[in-house]
Amino acid sequence: MPLGTLNHSPPPFFKQGATPLNKLIFFGSLSILMMFCDVRWQLTQPLRSVFSVALAPIQWLAQQPSVINESIQDFFENKSVAQQHEAIAKRALLEQALHAGQVDQLSLENRQLRELLNLKGRVSTKAQAAEAIYDAADPFTRRVILDKGSLSGVQLSSPIMDEQGVVGQITRVYPLVSEATLIIDREHSIPVLNNRTGARGVAFGESGGAPLLELRYMAANSDIQEGDVLSTSGVDGVYPPGVPVAKVIKIERSADSMFARILCQPTGRAQGVRFVMVLDPVGFDLPKRPEPENTKPIGAAKAGMSSAVSNTAPPSVKAPAPANASPTPSPAPSPAPSAAAEPKAEVKR
Repeated sequence: MPLGTLNHSPPPFFKQGATPLNKLIFFGSLSILMMFCDVRWQLTQPLRSVFSVALAPIQWLAQQPSVINESIQDFFENKSVAQQHEAIAKRALLEQALHAGQVDQLSLENRQLRELLNLKGRVSTKAQAAEAIYDAADPFTRRVILDKGSLSGVQLSSPIMDEQGVVGQITRVYPLVSEATLIIDREHSIPVLNNRTGARGVAFGESGGAPLLELRYMAANSDIQEGDVLSTSGVDGVYPPGVPVAKVIKIERSADSMFARILCQPTGRAQGVRFVMVLDPVGFDLPKRPEPENTKPIGAAKAGMSSAVSNTAPPSVKAPAPANASPTPSPAPSPAPSAAAEPKAEVKR
């Protein structure tokens, strides 16, 4: 075989495109650009909604083994455990029945007092039940995914709670599911009210990673004790007022700091929550805030008053001359040149 007919090109195994470093730089830059565009302009939000709808059957199919396992466990539940649960439920029912009469009496008195004082009743909010199907994929946040979305009437910023108190708030809504941030998340905050003293404050998620709340910006000498119950104040227009939030469990006062470090235990099941109630934000039912009046600054108001006084000042009155003083003749006013006198002056010239 002649040497001139040989193919000197390398075989396909040795043909390579861009180097791995160039690929890494290109795709890394593309990822950073897409993240910036998503944070700034929310470009991928419609794509996320489409993906959430498309992946809903796959998620449902992936959850079926756990659902079947739970069903089998519930079916083979021990009879003694069921009897214990029944006894506990009966005891709790008796305690609730004891307090029901007191609650009805207090509600009647409260309604009568509000009618006498001509006060507006509390805003009634709509609620619907939802189930937490799984936790969010980010391990550094405290978020759960609920099985109700915008098609079920879930709105953004809707508060969620269980039978014991506030649990969290809806932070992202999809057509079929929604994402809720729990109150123990380090980026979550909620206005609270001390039921014992009436002092208001803001509770944040504990940044140390513990499932607790931290009541910040409270003075070291503030009147707060361990065991105080904190409830929602309702000033944020999101949470209805009077819902239990947390209970104070630890107070640290230091002479080096003007604020006390206050840790609180959430009353609701912030961890392991399954069934919740999704409420509509109370801000949608409240009247709109009045528009601010156009008031002038203090300096401009003083300048306007001084100019008005100068414009309306009375004419000056000359003081009367003494009796023995000789009157001084006032100079005669010079006549103004008329238009007819100007041609005569030209003729004299």
